[in-house]
Amino acid sequence: MAEGETKAMAYIPEVILKKRKHKEESLALTRKTQLEFGKYGGKKRKVEDIKRPEQFIKEFRDKELDLIRMKQRTKRPKSASLTPKSKLLFIIRIQGKNDMHPKTRKILYNLKLRRIFHGVFMKATAGVLEMLQRVEPYVTFGYPNPKNVSELIYKKGYGMLNKQRVPLIDNTIIEQALGKHGILCLEDIVHEIANVGPHFKEITNFLGPFALSKPKGGLQGKRASYKDGGDTGNREDEINDLIDKMN
Repeated sequence: MAEGETKAMAYIPEVILKKRKHKEESLALTRKTQLEFGKYGGKKRKVEDIKRPEQFIKEFRDKELDLIRMKQRTKRPKSASLTPKSKLLFIIRIQGKNDMHPKTRKILYNLKLRRIFHGVFMKATAGVLEMLQRVEPYVTFGYPNPKNVSELIYKKGYGMLNKQRVPLIDNTIIEQALGKHGILCLEDIVHEIANVGPHFKEITNFLGPFALSKPKGGLQGKRASYKDGGDTGNREDEINDLIDKMN
């Protein structure tokens, strides 16, 4: 073969060429996605989403201030508003996000109030009242009437069985969880809660928190106590008006 003669190009089957093209397109698409959403698939953070040092300082100061105020509330004489007129309380979390101290958050979690507008039935014991005094700026509470007790359980009630959330639509579920205490149906649960019966604790441990709606007309937006024109603290019988707006 002459030196100037061009070498013939090697033959590549069409199927291989198609595979190469598909692979190159896939790599290009993957790279584009990584650039748009980040290496691990999360959305790119906007500049305004990145916290500045002063924001961290403000959040830290807010949390420390929350702890100081909580300690001050516990030193105050027990107010008349924290003297229960009923054995049964219904407590609603209405505030609290990034400005809470971890100790405040822990108390709210102990009350099963992990989210805003969640509500729970509680027995008005000295321990519960002390916790309510500590987290007063974040909750409101009062004495639910039998009508609201029944409606909350029937409309928004659910139980926890084997760490699974189960709706209270079948009495067999209730019998399985509480049958050993003589609680066999929804009517038994309502009766036991409304009268703070001997198995109140077992039932409230079985029930999950009630997810309420944002109240019609909203709240005042003030952390002052209800008796001073705010939203928080003891509403006594007027808690029923709030439940009606949120149920």
